[in-house]
Amino acid sequence: MSSKLLLKPSFADNTLLSLHKRLFMSKPVVPYKNSEASKKKQVQKMFDGISGEYDDLNRVITFGIDLKWRRNLIRQIVQSNPNRVLDVATGTGDLAIELAQRGVPEITGLDLSPGMLEIGKDKIKYQGLGTHIKMVIGDSEQLSFEDNTFDAVTVAFGVRNFENLKMGLKEILRVLKPGGLLGILETSVPSNPIVKMGYMLHSNLLLPGVGKLFSKDGNAYGYLSKSATKFPYRSDFISILESVGFINCKYESQTLGVACLYFGSKL
Repeated sequence: MSSKLLLKPSFADNTLLSLHKRLFMSKPVVPYKNSEASKKKQVQKMFDGISGEYDDLNRVITFGIDLKWRRNLIRQIVQSNPNRVLDVATGTGDLAIELAQRGVPEITGLDLSPGMLEIGKDKIKYQGLGTHIKMVIGDSEQLSFEDNTFDAVTVAFGVRNFENLKMGLKEILRVLKPGGLLGILETSVPSNPIVKMGYMLHSNLLLPGVGKLFSKDGNAYGYLSKSATKFPYRSDFISILESVGFINCKYESQTLGVACLYFGSKL
């Protein structure tokens, strides 16, 4: 897999990013438009509500390709030989479990949703990985760990759910050891017009439609679709990582640009 550091997007990329900002990034996205609760509380409620079906629906909606993206992220994390890894927005623990299976001795999975964590704990117990993985309830923007605690931090499909993105990233930077590695997996919008059209159809029609058919919470998959589309991606997200203090930042597009891996480290 290539590891290109892309810091100088083309004129066409800049034009697409500018258009994307005007069309999609003007207002914050929340799961429940009529709720007065904070985004954090809404996200917690949403994931608690869909925790039982989340894994199966995620495989269907992404056609299973998300498993490959996670493995691509994990491959680069384990190459740094970390002893202690924090998996933020761990959900049901897929990333934490695979990190343990790849030999990482100590993983802490952190999430806002008790419902998602309970599913994750059952999976960890079934895999016999309880001595390697600890699942804890926590807020990514107020991490309860000391400075310089972890060799690596991972986040898969979670940073777009942060209420305050920069605050969450600053907290991750704080708990990373000097030289520690951050690895993030997030969806992105393809730049190829034909691929982008297919992506938009999938995001705006298929994903919410399948969610409404099979989920107890009809709002959840509409939110997941909109939040993925509106989140800053590629060079825009690299700029945010650099602005909070990460160094050696890079991104790697996945599957025609529908997702990206992002990496950064702590000085």
